[in-house]
Amino acid sequence: MPEKEYFNRRQFLRTITLTGAGLYLAGCTQKPTEALPTPFSDVATPIPDVENQKAVEGVSSEAENPVNGEVYLSAVRGADPAEMTRQVVAAVGGIERYVSNGADVIIKPNICTDYYSFEYGATTNPEVVAALVSLSLSAGAKRVRVMDNPFGGTAQSAYRKSGIEEAVIRAGGEMEVMNRNKFRPNEIPDGVDLKEWNFYQDILDADVVINVPIAKHHGTTGLTLGCKNLMGTILNRGQIHANIDQRIADLTSRVRPALTVIDGIRTLMSNGPTGGNLNDVKMSNTIIASADIVAADSYAATLFGKTGADIGYVRSAANMGLGTMDLDSIKIEEFSL
Repeated sequence: MPEKEYFNRRQFLRTITLTGAGLYLAGCTQKPTEALPTPFSDVATPIPDVENQKAVEGVSSEAENPVNGEVYLSAVRGADPAEMTRQVVAAVGGIERYVSNGADVIIKPNICTDYYSFEYGATTNPEVVAALVSLSLSAGAKRVRVMDNPFGGTAQSAYRKSGIEEAVIRAGGEMEVMNRNKFRPNEIPDGVDLKEWNFYQDILDADVVINVPIAKHHGTTGLTLGCKNLMGTILNRGQIHANIDQRIADLTSRVRPALTVIDGIRTLMSNGPTGGNLNDVKMSNTIIASADIVAADSYAATLFGKTGADIGYVRSAANMGLGTMDLDSIKIEEFSL
């Protein structure tokens, strides 16, 4: 493997920002019209400098690094999704930091519909998911299941269409269809708006939950990132849309994944969450990892020229103490392969 090339955050963010369609609001329930495939854009353009932006009220800009000088968040740019995944996890302590021998592991990607394959930027890259399965098994996990609760098509067809099913089985993992009978009411002790909801019980009972969203545009919340990906762990998602930002943060406080790995390889820049036109997809070629879902989401927002404070549910989660939006207060390792 080539030696890692290190550079500062401003250079990194400038490098990973590529041309793409402008962000705009779009509906999130209609299946869009599929366009003929077109080439991805790969021309770099500048974005606003976020290096010196501080956190909003409620989050200290001088917070100490909670892991005492160790890498708190990592971000890698490259062309090999599997190797990028392995390296980005290694940078935040390695998979053994999160998965112990004999652990029951659930990996939660974004497999929202069966409309398109992963190339359209609406579902998580299969190679990223498969690499996490392999890593977890290598750490001694007794079982690694991958699951989501699609809102378009059946789970079986969505798993196949996304390419995730084939990749996961090849890596030694299991694809699980989320049985409706396993969704049960659970209290949300730290919830601000929601105090109880029907969660998929196995996710709450698992030893380790690894959250693997794809970074993409969303017509209601602005972006789908780590926190919002956890909507796939519950029933009756439509009811979450009232006060959605706070309610997503409330759900996050209950699930609390051990590790969030954000797929920013193909970023859907508009017409999310389902997409359907390759002109809306930008090759950002980036993967982000952190145990802090708020920090991971805040960094991923920069792929769209935004900050965590620009995304309502990230702001709400930070205000609840679920993580930090202040990227200047944590140790970040950024590198390319």
